[in-house]
Amino acid sequence: MRIRNAVVALGLCLCGLVGSAWAAVDAQASKACLQCHEENAENMAKSAHSVAADARTPTCVSCHGASGKHAGNPTEAKPDRLFSGKSALPAADASAVCLDCHEKDTKRALWAASAHPAADVGCGNCHKVHVNRDRALAKTTQSEVCFACHKEQRTQISKPSRHPLAEGKMACSDCHNVHGSAGPKLARRDTTNDTCYTCHAEKRGPFAHAHEPVTEDCAICHNPHGSAIPGMLKVRAPILCNQCHTPHVTGELGAVGGQRGVFPPAALGQGTPAITSGTTGKNVVNIWQGRSCMNCHTQVHGSNNPSATNPTPQFMFR
Repeated sequence: MRIRNAVVALGLCLCGLVGSAWAAVDAQASKACLQCHEENAENMAKSAHSVAADARTPTCVSCHGASGKHAGNPTEAKPDRLFSGKSALPAADASAVCLDCHEKDTKRALWAASAHPAADVGCGNCHKVHVNRDRALAKTTQSEVCFACHKEQRTQISKPSRHPLAEGKMACSDCHNVHGSAGPKLARRDTTNDTCYTCHAEKRGPFAHAHEPVTEDCAICHNPHGSAIPGMLKVRAPILCNQCHTPHVTGELGAVGGQRGVFPPAALGQGTPAITSGTTGKNVVNIWQGRSCMNCHTQVHGSNNPSATNPTPQFMFR
């Protein structure tokens, strides 16, 4: 926040301006700064913080303060506010300077209560101001900024089944609002599913026969940052399916965790095809040797077409 009297004093000292508009004083003060800090001039001139025709354009003193002592004796006194080095402001105080302008944006309305400031992460940890291209804002480089801290996600996003961050077609901010969110994990929408549906709308439904994990949380089955398994699944089918569903058996052989199957019609041949015999255990190998649940249940996100032989809502076929 500008301190009016200090800005006036700096203007008088450096520029000899009396009675000028505050914007003009700040602009002249910035010119004085650039006499020493000329290495920042070209990049700043091309940045979003440098639009000469816009009265809202910040100047050096907008962020660093009036810094009258520094202007008078730059080798001995530091600017009022520094954002890097040993004399840098604490993360919360540094962010407060940025938020003096940027909090007016609704995207940052939830910043104060979000995970980043709670972890002592401030604006300057991700954003660079004295550059003409902020890596945190560019889709092709943004993920590298995030991965500086989120190393586990860096590993996951390098796996075969992943979102196209490496190609620059997506960025972390497509799914996350890093400045705060009402959703889980800083999701851009209020729920994980709503965030996923932004791109995967065809999975939303409604379907005549819904799959509960789909309506509850996509992350029950998927790892959104990447997986070695196609479809970004957490584990392969049928193991993934068997975490909730026991196999189509009624005997001990082939059951998971000692639990018998829950579909007697399969064994009796009255409904679902008897993939595995529940009485003899015949063909139990089908469950494990490449005959995945999804060979038959292809529409696991939901379907309007039940099985042709057993019209129960649990079976989701094409």
